Amino acid sequence: MAEHTSSSITIDAAPADVMAVIADFARYPEWTGEVKEAEVLATDAEGRAEKVRLLLDAGAIKDDHTLAYSWKGADEVSWTLDKSQMLRQLDGSYRLAPLDGGKRTEVTYQLTVDVKIPMLGMIKRKAEKVIIDRALAGLKKRVESA
Repeated sequence: MAEHTSSSITIDAAPADVMAVIADFARYPEWTGEVKEAEVLATDAEGRAEKVRLLLDAGAIKDDHTLAYSWKGADEVSWTLDKSQMLRQLDGSYRLAPLDGGKRTEVTYQLTVDVKIPMLGMIKRKAEKVIIDRALAGLKKRVESA
């Protein structure tokens, strides 16, 4: 099994506000440095994305891929790689935990990346860390500026 990278951040907003930004894929290019395009291809009965096409440019990892999303209640979303040109695996999740009676949120982002071309494990972990750190910082900035 591939190793994963994980990190957390605290955001000064309620979990529902944080999840609203996470679920708004069309706006990802506005606040994530790595996602250049995002297109929802399928939604579930509640209108949440089930399949999303993303054009990713994360330095060492550049790809046009499709992810399948699974929503667990209002506080967790996970995804797995559906199809990709360069990636063998891109699995991850956002988990939200309310703090201070729901006024703030701890967001934990976990990610596992594996590429089809040979790449040193430390380079893959570094790419995962860059993706996670930028995504969490961008998410915090986006949610708190709303």
